[in-house]
Amino acid sequence: MSYILQVLPSLLSGAVVTLEVFAIVVVLSIPIGAALAFLMQIKFKPLRWLLTIYVWVMRGTPLLLQLIFFYYVLPSVGVVMERIPAAILAFTLNYAAYFAEIFRGGIEAIPKGQFEAAKVLKFNQLQTIRYIILPQVFKIVLPSVFNEIINLVKDSSLVYVLGVGDLLMASKTAANRDATLAPMFIAGAIYLLLIGAVTVLSKQIEKKYDYYK
Repeated sequence: MSYILQVLPSLLSGAVVTLEVFAIVVVLSIPIGAALAFLMQIKFKPLRWLLTIYVWVMRGTPLLLQLIFFYYVLPSVGVVMERIPAAILAFTLNYAAYFAEIFRGGIEAIPKGQFEAAKVLKFNQLQTIRYIILPQVFKIVLPSVFNEIINLVKDSSLVYVLGVGDLLMASKTAANRDATLAPMFIAGAIYLLLIGAVTVLSKQIEKKYDYYK
């Protein structure tokens, strides 16, 4: 117990960095993903092809490779970023692609008759999106969105490869210094607590929107 109390401050400090990256990526990637999903509904083919290629590349290549690309490869062409901004950019672009596909599926799940009803009510496009599409899409995609958010909690440990002092790096540093795996198990417990908190929050939000059934 004394050893846990000894290493816990450094692990919690690393957890704060992990939470900061996680929170920023969630705040950025979900709106971007939703916007991309609506842009993918536009009939302008070059735009749709461009977005399709973006989603394909982001989802088809490992996030680890994307992190390495943004931090280690881009400087060779003059684009230099600090560790945390590079990590946030890579995570945001990656998860925005996944959220775009989730929201696209939600949009396409809405019966076409409701779009016709919006025309009868003389709603413009913004009113149709706000009052008809978004409430239903939000309810449809909630479980999938929270699954991705839970994945993001775990994936956030990848910032370690950029040398960011997150929870995983703090635990590995303590493990190497003290020649024990205990810090790694403590870090695992912290990740479980974070995922548990997100899971509880997701269930509460899903219950709140049950009236859309």
